Amino acid sequence: MLKNYFKIAIAVLRRRKFFTFISLFGISFTLTILLVLTAFIDKIAGDSYPDRKRDRSLYISRMQEINKTGGQSSGPLSYYFLSHYAGSLKTPVKVGISSIFSGTNTYVNNKKIAVNYKYTNDAYWDIMEYDFIEGKAFNKQQVDNADKVVIISEDMKQQYFGDVPSVVGKYFEADNVKYRVTGVVKNVPITSYMTYGDIYLPYTVSKTDYRKDKGYRGGFFGVLLANSKADLPRMHDEYQSMVARLPMESKEFDKIFSHADPYIVSYVDTGNEKSSGVMIVLTTIGIFALLVMMLPTLNLVNINITRIMERSSEIGVRKAFGASSGTLVYQFIVENIILTLLGGFIGVILSFVAIQVLNGMNLIPNLVLSINFTVLAIGLLICFLFGLISGVYPAWRMSKLNVVTALKAS
Repeated sequence: MLKNYFKIAIAVLRRRKFFTFISLFGISFTLTILLVLTAFIDKIAGDSYPDRKRDRSLYISRMQEINKTGGQSSGPLSYYFLSHYAGSLKTPVKVGISSIFSGTNTYVNNKKIAVNYKYTNDAYWDIMEYDFIEGKAFNKQQVDNADKVVIISEDMKQQYFGDVPSVVGKYFEADNVKYRVTGVVKNVPITSYMTYGDIYLPYTVSKTDYRKDKGYRGGFFGVLLANSKADLPRMHDEYQSMVARLPMESKEFDKIFSHADPYIVSYVDTGNEKSSGVMIVLTTIGIFALLVMMLPTLNLVNINITRIMERSSEIGVRKAFGASSGTLVYQFIVENIILTLLGGFIGVILSFVAIQVLNGMNLIPNLVLSINFTVLAIGLLICFLFGLISGVYPAWRMSKLNVVTALKAS
């Protein structure tokens, strides 16, 4: 029976080429958008390189100060705050500190190269697990001594040194300062803004002495590493308790908020206590996905209803020869699911092509998208739902057609 329905479906699709094209285009285009979007989200939320200890880490990305009149100020924290206050907590076994990446230029053979640099402390390299292509990270002694050392990304190695087998021990110049290369790491996408950089420097080599600034706010992120996952709640509570005891920096404000959160919560932090970044992101993605799915689904429903009206003579004849409404509904839904699965297959192919094109264009530095089995499963589920949702109502309309009316309509 299913084989016959399949043959009928293919015959109908071949007979109605325009409707088939419109339907397949809508399904495959929608699925391509959803699969590419899912691959992007999967990369942002799921790729843990080089931050592979997320399951026992909490992240500190900002502090907000507010007053009774509604005035507020929010932003990343100072090196002093993270080293002095966060560093005094008992639960974390390590406190990694890194700056927001900043840009500068360097020149090689009169060619300008844009460089994004990031300052870190030594504990940062104990927490993060960068893949070293060669060399190693700088250590605590080098940081304390303010040694002019640098770790560079593999892309920066290629741009600055070209095709050379090894650059460890060579010198990299930026802002008229020469740094000795201690290691080369695998690229990090710019979307991982807490860990991204073209070069990584000890915070002590900065022209600004961050240790002298005693303010709470600055340009640094913090990562608290617990001994085990079970210690995370205790580490979170200890940090919040410390923040609650902080004296006000200025009479302008009377409340301070800062949180040590899991990675995703910290990543989408809005910088405002009154709005949850997680809720905003989930709502935005949900509405976007709903609109992207609803528009082609409604379009497909309309096309299917039109197809039914054109097939009213066939329906009338089959009903006249004893075909039940249930049989016709089942047949039409199967036809629709076959159509949507075919569109889904095309959509998967288009998604692979689109992702390869996006990766080749390098629109977002170092971001390499890919489709995994989870994404494929989601895509197939979406196709099945498309077929089911867009086929149920037209099939119900078809089942209500009167035999005489159907034959007269022909």
